[in-house]
Amino acid sequence: WQAGQILSCCAETGGIMAQKDKNTHIIYNDSARGMALIGDEVINTIAALAATEVEGVSSIAGGITFEKAARAGGRALSKGVRTEITDDTISVRLIIIVKYDYSIPDVTMKVQERVKSALETMTGFRVKEVNVSVADVQVETSAG
Repeated sequence: WQAGQILSCCAETGGIMAQKDKNTHIIYNDSARGMALIGDEVINTIAALAATEVEGVSSIAGGITFEKAARAGGRALSKGVRTEITDDTISVRLIIIVKYDYSIPDVTMKVQERVKSALETMTGFRVKEVNVSVADVQVETSAG
């Protein structure tokens, strides 16, 4: 992106606005301080990290756990996450693996709440919806 492209798509200043470019979004534009931008990958990573913090979530689709993502970097974690940002609202779709013996309805509701809270707190955008698909159930195997 170039600064001219971002400024040309923003008719007003102040408040929370989203850029028309799908890869980078303006989270604020203040004439005294300047602007802050956030990329799609950052938003996806926030959603994925929040989801993996919920008890009962084994991983995000693709087998990426919170621990693996910490070693590989957050971008690896966000592969099971899709976000759509329109104006100042975010719609999220996550694909998760749930640990065996956990209530799937309870886990998915907690994921929705945690992801919504994390995104709204960290980005300032309003979360319209968080759709969660359960791709599999992870059975813990005992060694030996």
